[in-house]
Amino acid sequence: MAESKEEDVKLGANKFRETQPLGTAAQTDKDYKEPPPAPLFEPGELTSWSFYRAGIAEFVATFLFLYITILTVMGVKRSDGICKSVGIQGIAWAFGGMIFALVYCTAGISGGHINPAVTFGLFLARKLSLTRALFYMVMQCLGAICGAGVVKGFMKTEYMLHNGGTNSVAPGYTKGDGLGAEIVGTFILVYTVFSATDAKRNARDSHVPILAPLPIGFAVFLVHLATIPITGTGINPARSLGAAIIYNKDDAWNDHWIFWVGPFIGAALAAVYHQIIIRAIPFKSRA
Repeated sequence: MAESKEEDVKLGANKFRETQPLGTAAQTDKDYKEPPPAPLFEPGELTSWSFYRAGIAEFVATFLFLYITILTVMGVKRSDGICKSVGIQGIAWAFGGMIFALVYCTAGISGGHINPAVTFGLFLARKLSLTRALFYMVMQCLGAICGAGVVKGFMKTEYMLHNGGTNSVAPGYTKGDGLGAEIVGTFILVYTVFSATDAKRNARDSHVPILAPLPIGFAVFLVHLATIPITGTGINPARSLGAAIIYNKDDAWNDHWIFWVGPFIGAALAAVYHQIIIRAIPFKSRA
């Protein structure tokens, strides 16, 4: 009887290993199959309800994003003391927290981009067609405009008095400083998006649980903590455009180009870095 129990223990120890192979050691041919790149144009999308449903989801998500975040910014700026408001940390949490919640809600419908720079980066990586990318960007910008407009409707005087939550380069910094901050900040965000949603990584490291919206939202939070004093933190052209259009004064447009050029450069760099370096896509050599 004792010998049989000892054999059972040995069998169990061999059958259920305490450790699992890590990294590429865990990957087999059955784990992951690279999907084909999205076509540049997909005419069939225009007749599909799921295409328009995804665009509506992007519109609503960006609307809610601007509504909560700009309202938070206005609450901080109208306060007569730091201790009476949530401060910069609270603003950063509002942006990061809303991205976490909204990506979680819309990821299964549209991918949860909520940002033209994210859409642009994913387009460069051939994750979606040009048709869908342009449609998403338009819906994101419209949602942002509506979200900022609702905030202005609630508090028109405060909104105009406190610059409407628009982005601009802070005094003491050059336009180059602002552009650099936007490039690096967007690179961090889009790189996190690629890493958190990489199906190949999920197959390879399936023993590491990951909830994609969490690191994405946390990246937004950290970037805001770092760059709010420099540019107010754009890293999202729709967010910058929506606030600027509703505020619509010269000081909102002086540096506005930075909040399109910077995020698009940062997104492009993140796409190239992730696809070529991190994903290690091999270059075919001529025989």
